[in-house]
Amino acid sequence: MRFNILRKLAASAVVCAAAFSAAAAGTYPEKTVFLVIPFAPGGTNDIVGRLVASELSKKYPKSVIADNRAGGGGVVGWGQVAKAQPDGYTLLTSDMSFAIAAGLLPKLSFDPKKDFVPVSTVATVPFVVVVNAEVPAKTIQEFVALAKSKPGQLNYGSAGNGTNSHLAAELFKQKANVNLTHVPYKGAAAAMSDLMGHQIDVLFTALPTALSQIRSGRIRALMVTSNERVAVLPDVPSAKEAGLPEMEMNFWAGVAAPTGTPADVVEKLNADITASLASPSARKVLADQGLTPVGDSPADARAFMNSEIDRWAALVKSANIKPD
Repeated sequence: MRFNILRKLAASAVVCAAAFSAAAAGTYPEKTVFLVIPFAPGGTNDIVGRLVASELSKKYPKSVIADNRAGGGGVVGWGQVAKAQPDGYTLLTSDMSFAIAAGLLPKLSFDPKKDFVPVSTVATVPFVVVVNAEVPAKTIQEFVALAKSKPGQLNYGSAGNGTNSHLAAELFKQKANVNLTHVPYKGAAAAMSDLMGHQIDVLFTALPTALSQIRSGRIRALMVTSNERVAVLPDVPSAKEAGLPEMEMNFWAGVAAPTGTPADVVEKLNADITASLASPSARKVLADQGLTPVGDSPADARAFMNSEIDRWAALVKSANIKPD
């Protein structure tokens, strides 16, 4: 008798949960959605996050607000979303830095693999290798030769210790077999400023961060870290062309939700984001920055994010990179 009652209660709970999920998806969103951008305005993560918020706001009865919550190199925003109510009303603009943190910061208050549900990878963009105007190298091959002739004498800047620009440079050092000296800054803008001011020699950064300065001629692009050239820099060779195919890497940004968010809500968000990426306005915003739209499924987004976490954890270990 007791077993039958427990079985009926369990079955009832399953039915109620399914009904709640269906209701959640059927009425979602009924209120304002906050898309947390865990960095200050102006970066690639911010560009993608604001685009998603703008496009979804066109579809939803209430606004989707791009909410910049910078601090701790992304940790503040990530932690707030991890602890948020899993109802689809607090989302995260995830990115490559989020994947790096899993292997770099062992004392995080959350687990990037377990505490988030990837909704979709929104866009990707290669890194670009840029030097200041006084560096004599005109090609990546010339830069490698220059670095080998002056081991440890050329300086590369980064947005900070353990950031994506730091890891991109460390990957280059390994694959090109060169010795460069790291100069960490408090953000990409400061590093870019000193590159233009000839205080550092080279910077490895996501393409949108450097695009306007490349176009102005204040810095020189030597290579993009993709297997093909990019339309916004048609004269700059790819990593494959430059003889460094193992340097193939992309900065990426996507959307994630706290674990426990109803599956139907995740699927609705995925469908709406994917549809938005097909709009001419969204494609223009991305193309102008050299970004490529993705719009994959939640399952594919999870597989990709997990592979990125594993890739960068291995580099953090092999390069012995420690957090500040």
